[in-house]
Amino acid sequence: MGSLLSWGRYPCAPQLAHTVAWRDALALAWREAAAGTGTTLGFGNGRSYGDSCLAASGEVVHMLPLDRMIAADWQTGVVRAEAGVTLGQLLVLALPRGWMLPVTPGTQFVTLGGAVANDVHGKNHHVRGTFGRHVRRFSLLRSDGSRLDCSPATEPDFFAATVGGLGLTGLIEWVEVQLMPVASSRIDVTRIRFDNLDGFFSLSEQLDPLHEYSVAWVDCLGRGASLGRGVFMAGDHAPDGPRTLPPRRARTVPFTMPVPLFNPLTLRALNEAYFRRQRTRATPVAMDCDTFFYPLDAIREWNRIYGRAGFQQYQCVIPPDAARDAVREMLDAIARSGTGSFLAVLKRCGAIESPGWLSFPREGTSLALDFPQRDASNLALFARLDSIVRAARGRLYPAKDAHMSGEDFRAAYPRWEQVEALRDPALLSRFWERTTRT
Repeated sequence: MGSLLSWGRYPCAPQLAHTVAWRDALALAWREAAAGTGTTLGFGNGRSYGDSCLAASGEVVHMLPLDRMIAADWQTGVVRAEAGVTLGQLLVLALPRGWMLPVTPGTQFVTLGGAVANDVHGKNHHVRGTFGRHVRRFSLLRSDGSRLDCSPATEPDFFAATVGGLGLTGLIEWVEVQLMPVASSRIDVTRIRFDNLDGFFSLSEQLDPLHEYSVAWVDCLGRGASLGRGVFMAGDHAPDGPRTLPPRRARTVPFTMPVPLFNPLTLRALNEAYFRRQRTRATPVAMDCDTFFYPLDAIREWNRIYGRAGFQQYQCVIPPDAARDAVREMLDAIARSGTGSFLAVLKRCGAIESPGWLSFPREGTSLALDFPQRDASNLALFARLDSIVRAARGRLYPAKDAHMSGEDFRAAYPRWEQVEALRDPALLSRFWERTTRT
């Protein structure tokens, strides 16, 4: 047993871990974890930012040690692995054989179970949709002892409720996923500096249809003519080259900072330096997969830079017809607030429908920013941002959320009641308790 936190460390709600190392011991660990209050929750590698990975009871079944490969067909790229296998562990095996994750989020330390439960997405949503679209099957253990073999054809309701369902329908034992063939682990990237938000939308409209991957860093402190300035990146797998990842020397933040590293002065300086670093209009560059997909993974325990109070990420997606005006209004509100985020990501999601009833991505523009936890300033800023998202008929990402109101969640995810009907009665998260019972 041990104590676990979410990645954002807010809310600070340490979880008592009931660790399970073998699939046949999963039911026993579940009973032990739920013995006191009647409910628990599966917990993978703790990369959810808010309270969706925190059990209402404070006791979780720690799934990370379930990290074994079960089967792999390297001719077809179909692999089956236990739920605790991380995306990085899978990549180490797959890339040398010419296969890549079809969808990957911004960290390789997400488990397969977590990738399904949050239906993660990445820089190629406009081409391949969410992770759940490439999941063929998974095994779901229920508290009554039953096991469901879920796929779009068998147990389709449980499949749709579990993909993006925040771990509430049962404990995922293993996942079978279809990988994507690639010729190289290198990514050919074009970096382009843009001067304002209109520049982003122009580049996105022009380049998204031509490339597998696209994403932008945006300066959330830009004002006036520079509002929404940033750097756009469009990339594709190189047609030839190495199929292995070069050794990467990761550095570790050794301790939790007493105060957040970022403040208005340091943030403004960092943003200016990063923007000016892109000296020319467009620059071609070759990157390895790690550098392109997982830049923050080079700094282990980077969440410690936000101090003891932790941080919150604000991530939303806005429908296309309202995106330009709403994102402009949000960036203006952030700049005016005097707070902000160096880790500010802007990208457009495609029209490919997600398979899960509670999946976050939808066609439109996604904006994601990290804010040090400062109760008063965050409360006021988030209330303003929420009003903009609400008016634009957008929605927030449950896997990154620690503040969304129940009213906003239920309006943005109208199929929550169908998930509730299939929720295992012995599983309950702080997020679900907060958003469906208040």
